[in-house]
Amino acid sequence: MKAELVRDETVAAFKEYCEKHRNEVDDSYLYEEDLDNFKISGDYPSYILKGRNGKVVAAASLIMDEYHRSGGNGRFRIFHSEIENIDCYKTLLDAILEHTDGLERIFIFIPAENEKTRKFFEGLGFCADRYAYMLLRDDTAVPDIPLPDDYALKPFIPGQDEGVWCAVRNAGFAKLKGSQMPITPQMIVQMTQENDYLEGGMMILTHKNKPVGIVRGASDEYEGEKVMCIGPLAVVPEYQGKGLGRILLKASLRFACERGFKSTVLSVNADNERALALYLDEGYKVKHSVVCYQYLLTRRQSSPQF
Repeated sequence: MKAELVRDETVAAFKEYCEKHRNEVDDSYLYEEDLDNFKISGDYPSYILKGRNGKVVAAASLIMDEYHRSGGNGRFRIFHSEIENIDCYKTLLDAILEHTDGLERIFIFIPAENEKTRKFFEGLGFCADRYAYMLLRDDTAVPDIPLPDDYALKPFIPGQDEGVWCAVRNAGFAKLKGSQMPITPQMIVQMTQENDYLEGGMMILTHKNKPVGIVRGASDEYEGEKVMCIGPLAVVPEYQGKGLGRILLKASLRFACERGFKSTVLSVNADNERALALYLDEGYKVKHSVVCYQYLLTRRQSSPQF
């Protein structure tokens, strides 16, 4: 089979394939809104493989927007094949690699339980970089949240607080593996215009009027049920270890309860032990784990066969 670049006449079939298989892969960029907004672009090189009947049987799409490129990265929106054969994956990978000039690595998140798929990617030269967990809490009820003296929680104000939000988030995540790339005010503007935005769900924690923490609650879905997704949750380094993350988490849980959400979800890097311990202590349960596989372009690994 030959990899075909997704064009105007095949974009609908590509989207249909993504929708069909979104529950089998990391679906972070496969929500209905994401696919509705998908456009053929040099920032999103996308390929499909077709079977003998002309139907799409495999697809790969790389995200190389300004944010990812700024860190030398490309992230797969989807890289999936209905045919369980490494040759299909290799054909798609070879096509995608033609578009990666200027990048240092490309990466993909794969559900940890998908052992066969993980073997395929390891066979292609990808290596496991880190693990992450998706956690769920079924109860959103929390007691009143007492704030320490001189601290206050304020709602994020669109058109005013984008710079503050970026400063806190970027400082808090500067050393967090996989999240070191700074975000920009324009990205926050875009975030507040998306369908999952909840007015009042973005909050800023201040100490003597100095912004020191942030948390966001957004509309999401888990196993067909409406839930609220919490994240990012960040505290600037000099204020970490003071229990402020717990205050922000409980504030977001309280907001979820007020909005009628019965459950909340969040994700956390496995090596972020402090955050993971906090979430487990606050009643979250690990539901899924994913592995981030990366392919280093600086040393173009060979793609061995099984």
